[in-house]
Amino acid sequence: MKKITINDVAKYAGVSKKTISRVLNSEPNVSQDTKTKVHHAIKVLGYQPNPQARALASNQSLLIGLLYASQSNSFVSKIQVGALKRCKNDGYNLIIYPEDHESDLLLENLEKGLINTNLDGLILTPPFSDMKPLLSFLETRQIPFVRVGGDQSLNQHPSVYSNDKEASYEMCRYLISLGHQRIAFIMGHPDHAASKQRLLGYQQALDEASIKPIDDYIQQGFFTFESGEHCARKLLTLSRRPTAIFASNDYMATGIVKVAAQMNLFIPNDLTVTGFDNAPASRYIWPSLTTIKQPITEMAFEAARILIRIIRQKPIENPNIIFKDELIVRESSAPAPKLD
Repeated sequence: MKKITINDVAKYAGVSKKTISRVLNSEPNVSQDTKTKVHHAIKVLGYQPNPQARALASNQSLLIGLLYASQSNSFVSKIQVGALKRCKNDGYNLIIYPEDHESDLLLENLEKGLINTNLDGLILTPPFSDMKPLLSFLETRQIPFVRVGGDQSLNQHPSVYSNDKEASYEMCRYLISLGHQRIAFIMGHPDHAASKQRLLGYQQALDEASIKPIDDYIQQGFFTFESGEHCARKLLTLSRRPTAIFASNDYMATGIVKVAAQMNLFIPNDLTVTGFDNAPASRYIWPSLTTIKQPITEMAFEAARILIRIIRQKPIENPNIIFKDELIVRESSAPAPKLD
């Protein structure tokens, strides 16, 4: 069977080889009509681009790395889906790098990985996207990268964010609208910039509603189920316990649900519980969690798109993009109970 070449595609589509390459590389200034003809020719002929040849021609490995904290969760899974989809569209392969962000050997391990795989660029997820020594390390070695989430003050680097502060503010305003005045908050891991933003949103909503903050109502969590349990036990044994607890992620919120059940508190009649992230657990537990949905997959897709344009030395229209989160109301929230 004859192998279909780029020349065959160009002849069938009635365009030049250069135009075929521009379409395959998603370059700008190609008309939609031309793209349609080229993609139709590729489909009809069954043309399969040779990634090795493309890599040699462009002096690239066509490999992009995804760096994330070694403790995987649904956030990382969604990041992988979005990044992989964009990479596949543009002929790149995605290599995942789970690493311990607290390891003293982080930069050494990463450098070994970069040397061994000859990556074209990196997508950084929290908390790596906030680590200034890591960002400097990558800049010094001229390794392109794009940050997903993290500290928005580091916007001199290409980044995609979600509006964590505004989303947290919206959640608290929702709880206040239900009549809650005793609203507790469980913070996320202190190494994540998003944790601070979510706390600020909580504080702003209480301040605007003239609700005096109570120190004991703010507890330090670590984005884990166990930390949610620990914080819930402290909050729910207070002499003046809260009527609502807002956890900085859904895993901690599910820990609250467990403790509430052990204490014979009925959710949401006795206690409203809300989370953040719209993790699968938020939909599968009972009662299902009121939470904040982040467009994580879309953010990763956009991060990969920006990174690929940087690698190809193409202009970037906007190197810092903010995505809007969405409040999802489910069964775990209700009007505040009447307490003494």
